[in-house]
Amino acid sequence: MTALYRKYRPQTFDDVVGQEAVVRTLRNAIEHDAVRQAYLFAGPRGTGKTSMARILAKALNCEGAPRPTPAPDATCAECIAIANGASLDVVEMDAASQRGIDDIREIRERVVLQPVSGRFKVYILDEAHQLTDAAWNALLKLIEEPPPHLLFVFCTTDLGKVIPTVRSRCQTFVFQRPRIAELVALLRRVADGEEIEVPDAALSLIARSARGSFRDAVSTLDQLAAATGDAIDAQAVLQLLGAVDEDSLLRLCDMVVDHDTAGALVFIEELAEQGQDLGRLVTDLLEHLRHLLLVQHMGHVPESLPVTEETKELLRQQANQLPEPTVLRLIDLLAVAVEDMRQGGDPRLPLELAIVKVTRPQSDLSRESLAHRVELLETRVSSGGGHALEKQPQISAEPVPDSSLTQDEQPQGARLALEQVVDAWQRTIVEAVRERSIPVASLLAEATPTELEGDTLTLAFPAGTDFHRRQVAEPSNIGLLREALYEVTGRKLAVVLETGEGNADQAADEGPLPENDFISTLKQTFDAREVTDE
Repeated sequence: MTALYRKYRPQTFDDVVGQEAVVRTLRNAIEHDAVRQAYLFAGPRGTGKTSMARILAKALNCEGAPRPTPAPDATCAECIAIANGASLDVVEMDAASQRGIDDIREIRERVVLQPVSGRFKVYILDEAHQLTDAAWNALLKLIEEPPPHLLFVFCTTDLGKVIPTVRSRCQTFVFQRPRIAELVALLRRVADGEEIEVPDAALSLIARSARGSFRDAVSTLDQLAAATGDAIDAQAVLQLLGAVDEDSLLRLCDMVVDHDTAGALVFIEELAEQGQDLGRLVTDLLEHLRHLLLVQHMGHVPESLPVTEETKELLRQQANQLPEPTVLRLIDLLAVAVEDMRQGGDPRLPLELAIVKVTRPQSDLSRESLAHRVELLETRVSSGGGHALEKQPQISAEPVPDSSLTQDEQPQGARLALEQVVDAWQRTIVEAVRERSIPVASLLAEATPTELEGDTLTLAFPAGTDFHRRQVAEPSNIGLLREALYEVTGRKLAVVLETGEGNADQAADEGPLPENDFISTLKQTFDAREVTDE
């Protein structure tokens, strides 16, 4: 039975996906009788270099047209012979095994012969970069001054290893990796043609795992169809590939956002017990962090990212939540884990250490960790006000994430009501503070929102709890509260604290931190103490 990647190999220029520039140039060259005598097709494996060379050979030798045509019929005897590798005029060679000067001398002896049935003799050399320098030098004269009926197509995955004297004599085309949408479209066409039941989510996983290779994507689909009886689901794809689903990557990064060290370690343990390859988890998590970094710097999700539409929205949200210094720090730590894996080490401990170091930076006294904490402190100070870490500059996204308290682009104060804050106080806001500091959350549990005037929220403490109010009024603690309020409501609110007597301590307004507040923030971030000169 023919493998699916061979069965669905493109047979004409119209069938080619993702290489529009190459197709357009070759078609124009054929139409205007400007075909070169030597072409160099370079690009990653599985992107269609050899298939394009065969289509070019068909276009030159198609019996259905009186001259070379950009639209070979793919049904004449010559086209069928070329597709099956049986044409006497189209010779395919593997330069990995036929790379010596003796093989090239044999070519030189044969090229003087006229084509048997077509118009051109076409030599297609796969993995051409593996030819020896002596073999290349033996070909130079033939490439530069070939017989009029001879055409060379060199295919390579490593353009840099092709000697410059050969590259200067060839017309070079660089094949691009296909976008994920193009891979999914191709997989859907194959699945429908073979009556394979598979959802789009599973096709997206297959396309992502192929990493830009048409052949790998279709081969994986073929293998899954055989394993599942032509009924493929996303779980079957994950089991075969050992890949990590996008939800797990998003969930793990959410735990980093929440500084949930225990939760992240337990989640890694659960993945390991489920049979997940932790080495693959490290590499997939690195790829996910790269996507977050791109979104943070570009302000939107680039179309080139191999993710689904649903994941794009989740990436926007997470890019707004995870501070850029933390993303960079985690990438650096995981890179160490990758290096350990290359040397045969177990990725589990480096992965767990990376998670602990980014969720509890105060536990790591290395120079890199201190630099990371300084970056976080600079982010806190530059954000203005007494509140703790500000989110990244908001990545525009439509629609606004669904939340009863999330604000859209209407003016502040247009939608948020005191009733909403009261309803969310214990259930959501205090819990958001608890994720940052359990003691502060315990103090705030005594308070009740009593007034929302513009951008100022008033919290009332019961009589006799003045100590609680004073502790919450500390700039660092107010910062935690304002951060939680911003996370839940989307509003930058000032906070007024009152006891049963009506005393008030108002949180710092927006603007640069006062010196005393800055010192308090510095103490909290670095567990520092003031030292006075005696």
